[in-house]
Amino acid sequence: MIPASVGFQCPECVREGNASVRAPRRQTAWQTATRRWGPVSVTLVAVNVAMFVVTAVSAAVAGNSPLSNFDSPVFDALSQWPYGVSLFGEWWRVLTAAFLHIGPVHLAMNMLALLFLGSELENALGRVRFLALYLVSALGGAVAIQLFGDPRVPVAGASTAIYGLLGGLGVLLLSRRQDLRGLLALLAINVFISFLPGISLLGHLGGLVAGVVAAGVLVLTRRRPAVQASLLAALALLLVIVALTAPTVTVLGL
Repeated sequence: MIPASVGFQCPECVREGNASVRAPRRQTAWQTATRRWGPVSVTLVAVNVAMFVVTAVSAAVAGNSPLSNFDSPVFDALSQWPYGVSLFGEWWRVLTAAFLHIGPVHLAMNMLALLFLGSELENALGRVRFLALYLVSALGGAVAIQLFGDPRVPVAGASTAIYGLLGGLGVLLLSRRQDLRGLLALLAINVFISFLPGISLLGHLGGLVAGVVAAGVLVLTRRRPAVQASLLAALALLLVIVALTAPTVTVLGL
């Protein structure tokens, strides 16, 4: 007999009781992260980290330091080089550049911001809407660079999309009539930092404006999903068309 909390139980009874008890399921690190931060946010971080590893390996193969990942053939082929987009038709650069980073510090700062902002917005908007906001913001930053940036200088980074998330969060807080002072202070600090050398102020502002517009569409059409999807698709298409066509005039006019 086996002692129990009350009296004794036979071994057969204990085995039968244990067989009916489900063992707790162990979660993987990926499951834990996606549950805490949101699956889309974590996936975006994973894609950015993977692209950094790819460019670092490419730099090492080319004979450069892996930490100088920006000095690699893959980075050169995927960064947003306005001349490459407008004159050579390399259209993919307007989006792939948002998944590249210049060095590990740049990557770490942007991914931390993505996790904190992304988890908040993904929880509030849902996965698909949050992803749409992120991508539209990235396109908005690309358009600003194509229109007004130096066409000879390659640009890269997820900051365009992250500034769009800042703008989107501001619209969401405003629609809920919540305090905006903390967010405005954070935004002011980041805009000030954007004036430092080597940082694309144009990309940041373009992403911010696109994020505000996209979030406004999400808020105003939240009860009409078909209209919401149509307007977001139209906005994304418009940004792509502007990025791929309008800069040609600007570049040739230099």
